[in-house]
Amino acid sequence: MRTDPDRELVLACQQSRLSGFEGSFRELYDLYKDRVYNVCYRISGNATDALDASQETFGVIFRKIREFRFESRFSSWVYRIAVNASIDLKRRSSAKRSSSLDTLQSAGRTEAHPLEIRDEVTETPPAAASRRELEEEIQRAILRLSPKMRAITVLRYLESLSYEEIAEALGISIGTVKSRLSRAHDALDRELTPLLDRHLLT
Repeated sequence: MRTDPDRELVLACQQSRLSGFEGSFRELYDLYKDRVYNVCYRISGNATDALDASQETFGVIFRKIREFRFESRFSSWVYRIAVNASIDLKRRSSAKRSSSLDTLQSAGRTEAHPLEIRDEVTETPPAAASRRELEEEIQRAILRLSPKMRAITVLRYLESLSYEEIAEALGISIGTVKSRLSRAHDALDRELTPLLDRHLLT
């Protein structure tokens, strides 16, 4: 396994006293807060659950970082915790309310990164509205995937992880990554091809 770019910062957290730990952990938090939030948002589908899952993720990291032994990259460990927290929270919340498939609002400065479907030229208001509608439809389609396929889709296409990094983050084989991603492709193609064709014609 190649050298972990976060190794020195993680070791600083593991080896420091309380005052030093807080400073080092703050650096890790600042480094990962947007990535964790985006993963949680795309898997959960709404800002409230994403914030809860993000807080749970960093709570786990805070409590267990001294136990981390670099058997995987630190980033893989973080993604695994975020994915599990999001899926667990989604399952719990689904028993209380229906999934918020139409909720794509963000929470202040922790706004999820958009899906970046846009032209280089300045958009007209109708084009911007059409792009936002398309982004919302894509998010809804992702949320209709099973939790396992949703997690792989988010890590691959929104976080740009390699097959190897996804396998390490989720604790599965590369073959399983490819298989689930293939099934996710098929499901998304069925839903999104007519939608994309309609947007291209408008």
